[in-house]
Amino acid sequence: MSATTDARCGRPEGPRGLPVWGRCAVMGVVNVTPDSFSDGGRWFEAETAVKHGLDLVAQGADLIDVGGESTRPGAARVDEDEELRRVLPVVRDLADEGVVVSVDTMRASVAARALAAGAALVNDVSGGLADPRMVPAVAETGAPFVVMHWRGRSIDMNNRAVYTDVVGEVLAELRESIHRAVCGGIDPERIVVDPGLGFAKRAEHDLALVAALSRLRTELGLPLLVAASRKRFLGRVLAAEKGAAPPPARERDAATAAVSSLAAREGAWAVRVHEVRASADAVRVAHAVEQAAEALPHTVAPVPEAKDTEATA
Repeated sequence: MSATTDARCGRPEGPRGLPVWGRCAVMGVVNVTPDSFSDGGRWFEAETAVKHGLDLVAQGADLIDVGGESTRPGAARVDEDEELRRVLPVVRDLADEGVVVSVDTMRASVAARALAAGAALVNDVSGGLADPRMVPAVAETGAPFVVMHWRGRSIDMNNRAVYTDVVGEVLAELRESIHRAVCGGIDPERIVVDPGLGFAKRAEHDLALVAALSRLRTELGLPLLVAASRKRFLGRVLAAEKGAAPPPARERDAATAAVSSLAAREGAWAVRVHEVRASADAVRVAHAVEQAAEALPHTVAPVPEAKDTEATA
């Protein structure tokens, strides 16, 4: 199982069915929710959410991820009708403006309706586990599908953050989800994987997964989405450095951009971020550095001559 790759560096270009940007893409987040951990309520009205999505594109986003249900730790689920009411007008209007739209949902019905309204990608944080109808619904449309590492619903996911070897266990569990998706009819060349930073993970788990991005990408052989934006582990890193309380979510954008740069250098297909401009700049600089490295002359250092160590009479 492998994605189409860039001949220069063996890097997955991305899932079939989406544009090829030639570098790490930037996925801007539009939360049409009143209770998101980072910006809940700011873009709750459809007209405001659409304007925000277009603003993110103007700041450098390549695609926009629209979600109508908060997945922050402890969040309760919204009902299906409410999620549809929140999401569909925003997806439709952004798609009508020519924006590449992803729908962030765990419900097959919402995914199907959003794809019919113009969405190009389904981003399911449960990797198809929350709704048994999801994989068949996506397979029927042929849409690209994000399989995220997930151990359970937001209401109790913190209790599931127990690992002996977080990288090895996340790899194994992602392989199982990928297998289920492929057996359910989804083309493996249309699958993206996401290690699920912040989902049933503590700060040390998230940092270990960021450190292992190259391994995750190489061993899974699929395009990798990295969604570190404003998450708790970044706040804890900053707090430990300063000896203070973690900064609020909206003050973690510089830290997010640092992870975006690392992810781009490790071959991630895309980063998912709330504040686009800094991460858009970061991935473009990382790409320019990579191109400069490829252009350097590859010279072979001369082999030093062996010294004559034979004893003289």
